[in-house]
Amino acid sequence: MTQVLKDPAEAAALLRAGELVAFPSETVYGLGADAWNGRAVARVFEAKGRPHFNPLICHFASAEAAFAEVVADSRAQALAKEFWPGPLTLVLPRRPSCRVDLLAGAGLETLAVRVPAHPVALAMLRAAARPIAGPSANRSGQVSPTSVAHVLAGLSGRIAAVLQGGDCAVGVESTVLDLTGAGAVLLRPGGVPAAAIEAVIGRIGRPLPLSAAEATRSLRSPGMLLSHYAPSLPLRLAAAGVAADEALLAFGPVPLPGAGALWNLSPDGDVAEAAARLFSGLRWLDAEGQRLGLRGIAAMPVPAEGLGEAIQDRLARAAAPRD
Repeated sequence: MTQVLKDPAEAAALLRAGELVAFPSETVYGLGADAWNGRAVARVFEAKGRPHFNPLICHFASAEAAFAEVVADSRAQALAKEFWPGPLTLVLPRRPSCRVDLLAGAGLETLAVRVPAHPVALAMLRAAARPIAGPSANRSGQVSPTSVAHVLAGLSGRIAAVLQGGDCAVGVESTVLDLTGAGAVLLRPGGVPAAAIEAVIGRIGRPLPLSAAEATRSLRSPGMLLSHYAPSLPLRLAAAGVAADEALLAFGPVPLPGAGALWNLSPDGDVAEAAARLFSGLRWLDAEGQRLGLRGIAAMPVPAEGLGEAIQDRLARAAAPRD
């Protein structure tokens, strides 16, 4: 049963406990999860029925809190001063000390961050005292919600609670701006017009068309087709056996014997746990495999049920031929 809450502190307590809570913002209602908690983040994808592990926007109570997790250059500082709190999301490099779970950023070295301009959301974020990952609070592919009723129509029974905050004032998602390169690139138009951004930092570029982005896996924004982290070592899928000079990405209680290095996504065969551990596992096996001089990574099959479909998609992308 999904609760409807009025107290931001109650919502924050649920989030800290690993539950999912929809919350209001000035744009649309977000589906919140503790961004430091990989299992909670995995449940966001599960609740939404999200087909891929898209990067999620992480919401913060202040620019200072956001910039503790990402590296902010002078452009980011100027935009934050002008538009935060507000409907602008900045894609920035993760700090080495970043505590946000890799799954929230789809395994990338970047993170999408913003400070929402809604008093209820800000009160919840201050009480939670941690970043909250929050895509739109709707089933994947459905219209984004701008009221509690919209959230309940799509997610009732799938999440712990909805925090009341009235109807959303903006009604469209935040603008997403990539600041990871020398030139700023508008990845998604939204609540802050491009012209307003250009008035602060100068001309901004536009992304590749979505078809080209998918072909090159070059974009890394919420709401768009994505670039994902792929290991340096070759990745072999649907492994029925493993050699001593291979690392093993295992799943289930009986991993294949004989691997040179082992990471088990879930000894219990839990696809939600596997999703939460996927990017960390790939990174660890890649580094360990290179340290040991292994020739590649073999991945055991993961069933397609629930988040297993998204795991399969992610592994297929990681194993795809590279230019």
